[in-house]
Amino acid sequence: MKILIAGGAGYIGSTVASACLDVGISPIILDNLVTGRREFAAGREFYEGDIADGPLLDRIFGEHPDIDAVIHCAALIVVPDSVSDPIAYYRSNVSKSLEFAAHLLRNGCERMIFSSSASIYRPGPDLAVDEGSLIEPQSPYSRTKAICEAMFTDIAATQSLRVLSLRYFNPIGADPKMRTGLQLRRPSHALGKMIQAWEEGTLFQVTGTDYPTCDGSGIRDYIHVWDLASAHVAALEKFDDLLTERQRVAVINLGTGTGTTVRELLHAFNSVVSDPVAARDAARRPGDSVGAYTRIRLACQLLNWQPQYSLAEGILHSLHWAALRKDILS
Repeated sequence: MKILIAGGAGYIGSTVASACLDVGISPIILDNLVTGRREFAAGREFYEGDIADGPLLDRIFGEHPDIDAVIHCAALIVVPDSVSDPIAYYRSNVSKSLEFAAHLLRNGCERMIFSSSASIYRPGPDLAVDEGSLIEPQSPYSRTKAICEAMFTDIAATQSLRVLSLRYFNPIGADPKMRTGLQLRRPSHALGKMIQAWEEGTLFQVTGTDYPTCDGSGIRDYIHVWDLASAHVAALEKFDDLLTERQRVAVINLGTGTGTTVRELLHAFNSVVSDPVAARDAARRPGDSVGAYTRIRLACQLLNWQPQYSLAEGILHSLHWAALRKDILS
């Protein structure tokens, strides 16, 4: 099997590519390197460019007419940035995805796995969600994901495209073989900020302490990025069983099934390092929300998949990668 991974030089896309290679699936990487890293595409068939570039997509499919499916991971993802610059986010995530879909259809590609986000949900009273939960995105970033899902549903209703949307929760960790990991020197998510505070000997900021959780801090579902990658492989293998001419779109949540607050994450972090990180309370950032975690019954049932890595293992792999990236991402 040969697949095209859009955004395949980024954190998740490059890890998915590694998981594919490990089981004999050949990834073709397309990335404009706005946030991706050229090093993450080393040794892989790589095209530098944009998903909205029609002639480039035509060339890729002309040179690889046996591409069986596309995994669409290309997007801007930083919530506060989406609040401050929504035009850039709608242009990059929505407008370009529309053009991408048109280019895929023109080249006869009918299978897409779309990297969506669990941030599109309104969580229930217990802060848990499933695939039937109400869609109520709280930031421009999450709205771009919800709009893309709706857009792909409309396209699939009358065109040959079939789309499986995988709604991710919060990835942590790195490829256990340390081939790739977070590509940013200063990631904006909680674990990245903890590692930065640990490296620099500074205080970690708990942004938002008045949420309706057990300790007032936001709650997330921290899933190891390799478990996410493994779920993509399972989705590729089962794509035609899940999506048919009668059911052309489907949605599956990917998470651990367990909610972890920011304070609990910090406790877990401090349990695996020799020098604990101290914290201070801070105000919410623009676009922040209480968060949620997912039930994973559907993923277990339809993909025959379950997460294998623990929270502690995700933290340890993140720390290992952080030590390596000082040289890799200098």
